[in-house]
Amino acid sequence: MLKIWAQKTAAEKKFKSGLSPCLIRLQKDLSELARDSNTDIEFANPSDQTKFTVVYRPPIGFYVGGQFRFSFEITDDYPHTAPKVLCVQKIYHPNIDTEGHVCLNVLREDWNPVLNIQSVIFGLQMLFTAPNPEDPLNTDAAQNMINDLSGFKQNVAASMKGGNVKGVKYECVLASAAHSR
Repeated sequence: MLKIWAQKTAAEKKFKSGLSPCLIRLQKDLSELARDSNTDIEFANPSDQTKFTVVYRPPIGFYVGGQFRFSFEITDDYPHTAPKVLCVQKIYHPNIDTEGHVCLNVLREDWNPVLNIQSVIFGLQMLFTAPNPEDPLNTDAAQNMINDLSGFKQNVAASMKGGNVKGVKYECVLASAAHSR
């Protein structure tokens, strides 16, 4: 009983310090993130933890060699509402449209307050390990993956180098090019 009372008192102090429930949960989520060498988190403004960028470099799959940037925006009703996540680069991917919208179930119908930032990052990582052409946002890329896997691989490689695929110009997302900028 004493331990619960101490936790309640600590929580009350946090509220008195001006932190909203959203920020308390977000700080907890960020402090518990699993660190790996393929994923970085960048804060443009260190005093605003509700807006940050996740940078992912897939170690396997079609997108090896790429460096992909996702903007995260956390709203005041987090964790009851999923983070807003956009890919900031134009990439050729069945589950990411050319405007950066991401088709990921944990950002839509499967979101619930038990999930956290790590759940979303894991979902993004899985999209690069195993793109899902059965639930696409970019239907052209999905159909290409289903009907012509070899052609899909060529289109992914060309797009990652900043090339054109079917009349659409993509950004160079090669990790080596990103480091030289």
